[in-house]
Amino acid sequence: MHAWICDHPLGLDALRWAECPAPALPAGHLRVRIRAASLNFPDLLIVQGKYQLKPTPPFVPGLEFAGEVLQVGDGVKGFKPGDRVAAFGGLGGFATEVVVPAVLALPLPPEFGFEAASAFICTYATSHHALLDRAALQPGETVLILGAAGGVGTAALQIAKAAGARVIAAASSAAKCERLAALGADATINYSHEDLREALKRLTGGTGPDVIYDPVGGDLAEPAFRSIAWRGRYLVVGFAQGQIPALPLNLPLLKGASLVGVFWGEFAKREPAANRALLAELLSGHAQGQYRPIIDSVLPMTELPAAFARLAARDVVGKLVLTT
Repeated sequence: MHAWICDHPLGLDALRWAECPAPALPAGHLRVRIRAASLNFPDLLIVQGKYQLKPTPPFVPGLEFAGEVLQVGDGVKGFKPGDRVAAFGGLGGFATEVVVPAVLALPLPPEFGFEAASAFICTYATSHHALLDRAALQPGETVLILGAAGGVGTAALQIAKAAGARVIAAASSAAKCERLAALGADATINYSHEDLREALKRLTGGTGPDVIYDPVGGDLAEPAFRSIAWRGRYLVVGFAQGQIPALPLNLPLLKGASLVGVFWGEFAKREPAANRALLAELLSGHAQGQYRPIIDSVLPMTELPAAFARLAARDVVGKLVLTT
């Protein structure tokens, strides 16, 4: 097999594409021939040594992938060679082959292509858990999505619209805002050129958004929170801007608002039955055409450094996918 190996998590220069021995197959695991793998922002942070997950080098990065089962480990039920699966496995996805715990593998219906499936679990599960579980989003409420052009942002847009919410999508360029409007956003804000607070005041009649979905952090967090509606819910999803904001705690008090952490990966571990129900609902939504991953580009697996460079430059709408 071939894989992208990270010898030192110091950045993209630490990656090398190399032939390596196939990993052993422990009990309870599947060996999967990878057909497609998508990039998530934590993948970039992991190879830079900036993420909370710090694997011991050398390691193969790649959180999310889809492919065909090659071999089934002892004790595994419900899978056989040839089955089509997707998984959010934590590591190993940027390769031609991976071993993953069977409990993490999602069986794919025949109509779910590998490229779309590789871009589905992380972003849609995160956004579903955030909006419908943690925020208890209701029909008619207004949702502000920061960083709306990214993978989790476009997934959140679809999930919020399917739930009957009004969506304000905020992004960093006019081109991204135009694309988000085409994807169904009710309004857009280009925060590179517009004052976020003034735009929100105008778009909500001064009441503010009921739910704020924030995978960005940094200097957008405080002005967004200052604009939140009474009893609003601020969803802390991630820190793609690189800075963890420090919010004045009088803001939740004055607005009667909630600051809500979103950690889908930990939720999946601690509440597996609830997570299985979540994934089943997402598959149903995909089958009904509500949830369709937005794929920016599809590149060969050997072009991972170029894909990472585009991700780091925020030059992506939706997800980047690598194929083998």
